[in-house]
Amino acid sequence: MFKKLLIANRGEIACRVIRTARAMGIRTVAVYSDADAKALHVQQADEAHRLGPSSAAQSYLSIDRILGVARRAGADAIHPGYGFLSQNSAFAKACAEAGVTFVGPKPEVMQAMGDKVLARRLAQEAKLPLVPGVEREVSDEEAMDIAEVLGFPVMVKAAEGGGGIGIRVVRRPNSLQRVLARSRTLAEGAFGSRRMYLERFVEDASHVEVQVLADEHGNAVHLFERDCSVQRRNQKIVEETPCPKLDDGLRQALYDAALSLVRHIKYTNAGTVEFLVDRQHRFYFLEMNTRLQVEHGITEMVTGLDLVGLQLRVAAGERLPFRQEDIQRKGHAIEGRLYPEEPETFLPSLGTLRSFEAPQGEGVRLDSALFVGYEVTPFYEPMLGKLMAWGKDRQEAIERLENALREMRLSGLTVNVPVLRAVLGDPTFRVGSYDCNLLTRLTGKRRHHRSLAQLPPGAGSAEGDEHEDEDEAQRELAAAVGLALALSGRNPVAAKTPQWRQVGRLEQMRTRLGGRAPW
Repeated sequence: MFKKLLIANRGEIACRVIRTARAMGIRTVAVYSDADAKALHVQQADEAHRLGPSSAAQSYLSIDRILGVARRAGADAIHPGYGFLSQNSAFAKACAEAGVTFVGPKPEVMQAMGDKVLARRLAQEAKLPLVPGVEREVSDEEAMDIAEVLGFPVMVKAAEGGGGIGIRVVRRPNSLQRVLARSRTLAEGAFGSRRMYLERFVEDASHVEVQVLADEHGNAVHLFERDCSVQRRNQKIVEETPCPKLDDGLRQALYDAALSLVRHIKYTNAGTVEFLVDRQHRFYFLEMNTRLQVEHGITEMVTGLDLVGLQLRVAAGERLPFRQEDIQRKGHAIEGRLYPEEPETFLPSLGTLRSFEAPQGEGVRLDSALFVGYEVTPFYEPMLGKLMAWGKDRQEAIERLENALREMRLSGLTVNVPVLRAVLGDPTFRVGSYDCNLLTRLTGKRRHHRSLAQLPPGAGSAEGDEHEDEDEAQRELAAAVGLALALSGRNPVAAKTPQWRQVGRLEQMRTRLGGRAPW
């Protein structure tokens, strides 16, 4: 087993990894930027080293600086967490060349799954069902012919991207070229790439992911599924396990498909295979995330397993300590992500935490890096933590999470607690029949075209001349969160944008946006 582990991350995930490493007798090394000099992960690690200025490009995204700290500290392994460099194949390769174990899959596998067009092709080879589309980049000249073959509505998607930027739904042929041009511009500004491809749009879909784990000795298992359909701007805010919409046959089919892909690409370590499930219970491969997921905690709650510990053991060359039939799921778990943002517009809210009281109670878990004095800055993705609850059944888990949200006390920051409570209280959510349109419906998207709350959750958004305000909101969003998207390491344009300019744009947007959310 490793003797010293460097965590190439910050915030709650750095604290989470430190907790498991300490229990395993592994010394930990924290890294930090100037903005995080007093952060909780810095205080908890056995030692901490400064990376550089607050800018992510000069700290948490700097491969050279991170590996320099690893050499000086004598770390023999690096855990990337999620975000930042966690899915950067160049980082994984650089770790291998430096003689430091990267806690994750092999660089070539990570690179293949990071290219959405190539990932579709590999999934097709593994006989996974795909949303009808193309497994290559689409040019403007051929887009109409391809769209007509697929059938409208079609989805325009960035080959390299995330956060919903560049993703649009085209319902009418005469809008395709206009939307394609806008999506290329948005993707170039956010990710430095204009590569686009097309898929048929799946109406009223749910987003379901399968947690997988594989070692370097050919053993692979699934750790069941999670429903991640409650989203805003294509970002998850509520997740639960098990998914309440699946029958046993469909559930097993998802497990079999996920493991088929894992074996086909010779995947190792932890990852998730993500699917869209439609109202007819047909499922389609969406993508694979080659890292630990934010929502891994709810899987831990129902299985009793430590996913971070298993990651470390697999990375150290150990075999999985169980077979598929040994893994049992008990009860139900649900998670709400805590974001510092205005509930009515979903705009980020900067500030400093003045007081904080964590919720207590049976089956309640809070993963965070919060402390009095914690500051939300414009430099990094702002998630404050994840509030989770376990129950013997779904109803008890929901009730426990609702109680925990009521009990949480904090001041100095505006947090999305009203949104989470509205989701948990929604009738379609209570009966488990919701899909990726839930938050769109709750925010009254069709009635409030001026609100950023109308931006596309789930698979995409509507388009057309009647949605020019939505197009403008997409452009505003691309500019306002460009810096945060730079954390992916694939955004050379946004990485150079001054933070003060991003904050200024957000403040301007606050003063002019209309629309009221129903929380």
